[in-house]
Amino acid sequence: MFHGTYIQQRIQKANQLREQQANPYRNDAIRTITNKAFLQKYHFLKENPESSDNHTQSNIQAQSQTKSQIESQTESIVGRLKFMRMMGKACFLKIEDESGVLQAYLSKDDLGEETWHIVKKILEVGDIVNISGFAFVTKTQELSIHAKSFKILTKSIVPLPEKFHGLTDVELRYRQRYVDLIVNPSVKEVFVLRSKIISYIRKFFEEKGFLEVETPMLHPIPGGANARPFITHHNALGVDRYLRIAPELYLKRLIVGGFEAVFEMNRNFRNEGMDHSHNPEFSMIEFYWAYHTYKDLIALTKEFFAYLLQNLNLPRKIPHADGEIDFDEWRVLGYQESLIDIGQIPQDVVQNCAKLRAYLESKHIVLEANMNYGQLQDVAFSEYVESKLINPTFIVDYPIEISPLARRSDVDSSVADRFELFIGGKEIANGFSELNDPLDQYERFMAQVRQKDAGDEEAQYMDEDYVWALGYGMPPTAGEGIGIDRLVMLLTQSKTIKDVILFPAMKPTKTESQEIAQSQKAQKIDANTTLTSTPQRSKQ
Repeated sequence: MFHGTYIQQRIQKANQLREQQANPYRNDAIRTITNKAFLQKYHFLKENPESSDNHTQSNIQAQSQTKSQIESQTESIVGRLKFMRMMGKACFLKIEDESGVLQAYLSKDDLGEETWHIVKKILEVGDIVNISGFAFVTKTQELSIHAKSFKILTKSIVPLPEKFHGLTDVELRYRQRYVDLIVNPSVKEVFVLRSKIISYIRKFFEEKGFLEVETPMLHPIPGGANARPFITHHNALGVDRYLRIAPELYLKRLIVGGFEAVFEMNRNFRNEGMDHSHNPEFSMIEFYWAYHTYKDLIALTKEFFAYLLQNLNLPRKIPHADGEIDFDEWRVLGYQESLIDIGQIPQDVVQNCAKLRAYLESKHIVLEANMNYGQLQDVAFSEYVESKLINPTFIVDYPIEISPLARRSDVDSSVADRFELFIGGKEIANGFSELNDPLDQYERFMAQVRQKDAGDEEAQYMDEDYVWALGYGMPPTAGEGIGIDRLVMLLTQSKTIKDVILFPAMKPTKTESQEIAQSQKAQKIDANTTLTSTPQRSKQ
C-alpha cells in the first residue's frame, strides 16, 4: 500500500527510531499550553521595557520578571511540523496545533547528541512533535519557544504536498479532506464557522421554547418529501427499510401527541444526483410550531437570520457573484406572480396548463408526459425564476399539486399556505401551514400513489399510520425545514456544497471501484458459507 521512494525513506526513519528504543507512535504527550495561548501569555516580551512609553501593563509585567524567571517557566506544546530550517547546530521549526502556529528554536547544546541526531536525521515536515521549553524573542522580534526537550510523537510516512503549491487538485482535496485541512488553513476556518452556525441554530430554537427531539433514521415507509430513497435491508426482521428523506411525518406525530414546539437537527438521505448544491447525504433543521401559521414562520425566519448574523459578527450585506445579498431587503412574492414578473412568461401562459406545456416545449425543455399543472409550473420556476432570486425572497402560494403535506389556502383551494425562501439564487428553506385534515391527507397520498404508479419515482408513498394519527386530531400547526449545508454555503460564501461538507460524496475512482467489487464478492462468499455451515436447530 505504501509505495514510492520518499515513503520508503520515511518508513526507514521510523524504524531507526525503534532501533533507538524510541517508539515512532508514542502516547505520552505533555501539553501545558496551546500555541495561541502561548503567544497571548508571553506577548509582553515583544515590547521593549526601556521604551519611552513605559507605563503599559505589558512593560510593567516585563520589568517585573527577570530573564532567569522567564526561563524557569517551562511550557510544553504539541503540534505538526509545518516548516524546518537547519542552521548548523541549531534549527528553527514552525509547529501548528489547532489554535495556530508557533516558532520553536532547537539547539544541539540544549538537547544533547542523541536527541539532536533525531532532529537532524529523522525529523521531517509532517511529523507531530512535543516540545518543552521557555518563551523568548528572536532577533527578528518573533515570539518563540526555546526547546529544553524534544520528542517525535507521530512519525509521518506520507509526505505533505509541496509547500508552495499545496493541495491544489480540487477533487483530491475533497477525497482527502484530512490533507486539505492540514495544508489549507482557510478550509478549517469554514468548518469552525459551520460548527458555530449549528450551535447558534440550536440556541435560537431553545431560547424560543422549542424542544429538541430525535426521530428514526430508518423508516418502514419513506415520507415527508418528494425524493427517491436509499433502500437497505433489516436482516433480523427480514424487511426492507428506507434511509430517512425527511423527519417531517414523525415530528408531526409528536405534535399530535401533545408537544407544541419541537425541532430536530437531522441527517437526511436522498438517492438523487449530485451538483454544486446537492449531496445525497445532507443536514437540515426541521421545526414544528402548534397554533401558528406559515406567516408566523416567515416572521420567525427573518428573526432567525438576524440572530445568526449578529452572533456570528457577519455583515448584513455579503458579496454574491458580481453583486451582493442585502439582508435588509426581504420581500414576499406570489408563485405565479414570480413566473410572470421575474420569469417573463406571459400571464395567459402561466395561468393555463396546456399553454404552459406548449411554451416550455417550444423552449426545448424536456417534459414528462404525465406532468400535472403544478409540476409544469415547478419546471418553469426552476428554469426561469429561481436563479434570479438574490436578495431574501419568500415565494408563497405554491400549487397544491406539488404540496402534498401543506394546508389548502382558504382564499384559493388550488394553492397551499406554503412558502419557500430563496437567497443567492438557491432554496434555503421550505415551510407551510400543515395539512391536518386526515381525509384530505389520505386523498393527497392516494394522488401521490397514482403518480408513482405512473412512473414518478419521487412521488410519496401512502403512510396510513400517519393518516390515522391525524385522525386523533393535530392542532393547527406550521412547520419549516432549513438546509444547513446551503445555509453554511451562503454565510461562508462557498461556491459548492462540497466546500462545507467535511466528507462529501464522490464518484469512486477506478481503484476504489475495484476494491468495492472485491469486498462485496468476499461478503457474498462469507454469507453463503455462514448459511450453509449453520447447523439446523431441532424442533422443540
